[in-house]
Amino acid sequence: MKKNVIISVTGNGGVYQSQPESMELITEGEYIKNGQEYYVQYDESVVTGMEGTKTILHVDHNKVTLTRSGKVNSQFVFEQGQNHYSHYDIREGAFTIGVFTEYMKVDINDAGGSIKVGYHIRVDDNQYIENDFNLSVREIRAN
Repeated sequence: MKKNVIISVTGNGGVYQSQPESMELITEGEYIKNGQEYYVQYDESVVTGMEGTKTILHVDHNKVTLTRSGKVNSQFVFEQGQNHYSHYDIREGAFTIGVFTEYMKVDINDAGGSIKVGYHIRVDDNQYIENDFNLSVREIRAN
């Protein structure tokens, strides 16, 4: 199954105990089912500060993997209560990211749905950043 969809992403994030930054992106993308796994893919825009980057979310049971390639190259693995490490590569340099998933709710099926994740990031074991994102997917309907 492969569908053209409307994707809405909202997120908040910021350095621990500082004013969080908010972001909202509404864009078109693709929604793919392969076996029991789902994929959501879309191109980032100037709104997210990652224009020129493709984002793919892979949903496999209780794990969501967010992979970005292009201007930003990274992979975040979200599993509730788990910590995962990855490499984060941008034009200015590369560093190690630790991602701890505080909460995660995945409610998707063949028609679309939503993914909600709250997580903490540690950058090179120094800076602590709290983040969350909400992603919803709905099929584009012809009039």
